[in-house]
Amino acid sequence: MLEIGAQIPNVSGLSQDNVIIDLPTFVGKPLVVYFYPKDNTPGCTIQACSIRDGYSLLQEKGIHIIGISADSVVSHQKFAAKFSLPFPLLADTEKNIINAFGVWGPKKFMGKEYDGIFRTTFLFDENGLLKEVLTKPNTKSHAEEILAFYDKN
Repeated sequence: MLEIGAQIPNVSGLSQDNVIIDLPTFVGKPLVVYFYPKDNTPGCTIQACSIRDGYSLLQEKGIHIIGISADSVVSHQKFAAKFSLPFPLLADTEKNIINAFGVWGPKKFMGKEYDGIFRTTFLFDENGLLKEVLTKPNTKSHAEEILAFYDKN
């Protein structure tokens, strides 16, 4: 997993709007990159809607948000439309970004082991340096967690 002080990885992905987004282009602005397991699942939906609901406050502070999962562009299009998500969701079906951030690995759910995405949020400053990693983000109040971090830093 990326460590505090790391530079934004030189990776890019395709958004639900079919736009290629290069993460390094966000240097100069605070950037939040959050990884989530799957579109349209309960926890992921709650998390995305929390960010949606706090999005105007995040924008006022100049904070950019990017969500990433291994779902397809079509899946992201449906998810974003269904819940009116105003921020980009990158489709990382090849897991290039997921691996660059180190958020793929063994997980356990209901006694079953499998490989999957660790729900993790990375907070970068305007210099493109990683300042905080939330390994257990609160899905219900994720926007507030993000805002609290940037308010104190």
